[in-house]
Amino acid sequence: MSQASMQQVIITEPGDIDKLAYETVAIPSPKADEVLVKVHAFGINRPDILQRQGLYPMPKGVTPVPGLEVAGEVFAVGENVTQFKVGDKVCGLTNGGGYAEYCVVPESQTLNIPENVSYVQAAAIPETFYTVWANVFQMGKAKAGETVLIHGGTSGIGTTAIMLCNALGLKTFATVGSDEKVKAISNITTAINYKTQDFEQVINEANNEHGVDVILDIVGAPYLAQNLNLLRRDGRLVYIAFLGGAKAKDVKLGQIMMKRLTITGSTMRARNTAEKAEITEGLKANVAPLWAKGECLPMIYKTFKFDQIQDAHACMDTGEHIGKVVVEVI
Repeated sequence: MSQASMQQVIITEPGDIDKLAYETVAIPSPKADEVLVKVHAFGINRPDILQRQGLYPMPKGVTPVPGLEVAGEVFAVGENVTQFKVGDKVCGLTNGGGYAEYCVVPESQTLNIPENVSYVQAAAIPETFYTVWANVFQMGKAKAGETVLIHGGTSGIGTTAIMLCNALGLKTFATVGSDEKVKAISNITTAINYKTQDFEQVINEANNEHGVDVILDIVGAPYLAQNLNLLRRDGRLVYIAFLGGAKAKDVKLGQIMMKRLTITGSTMRARNTAEKAEITEGLKANVAPLWAKGECLPMIYKTFKFDQIQDAHACMDTGEHIGKVVVEVI
């Protein structure tokens, strides 16, 4: 392979892990406001799985190569880039294309990696921390002293949300799908096995019937009634996925009115550059100092090599992971 070419992962057609393949292409050149990163590691995320399955395509005009977060060294910079230089250790939220040996990232979606943070850890930061910061703290307006319920507590998003809430002075509860997962995160939250326990009842008993202020939900319709019951006055319900169903019946509108509840949600992929830049600034100001102190670092479940991309996706497909799955390129 010449210096001017690289390998990247493509999805040959929607389907199972066997639809992931490698191809050799030219190394991309950064646009004026982009940095080119020589990728040392990248994270695997649920949107990647959905994209592989044909359920979450990239927007028109965006590379179909999957991969939403990378960590590595700045290899080149665009002419308008001022915050980074060649050789800087960075991680970034990509607009796609992260499953590759080199990847372009907008300067406004790039973060410096603290000296004490490895490339593997840094590769697991962008997608989950951007998502949690945007949804729990910007849209959900969570603040110190409040209580947050996180559904899917052992996912990359879930573990990130728990740790960040803890670091910023919020109390948390989390739902998970097995006693093993309860045990895995019991040191950082009150975890509830939703398969054997009624999470509404458990939270009310533990919280003196006071409920919660914010709920981060990936399940959707099946949990709506219990979520509304648990929310306190002026509570906020934030959706980031509908893994259990997107259509809810028999919604108690009066309950929403009487409690002055807010129901909202978002996807990261649909956000524009300015919105992602705003999230970046929020992370720099409020979360980066925690990383520099060795706090709030991602929980890494397993790492794979670049030639094991199918195995990495298979690991995510099982749903058994606790924290993040990362692929090492170098």
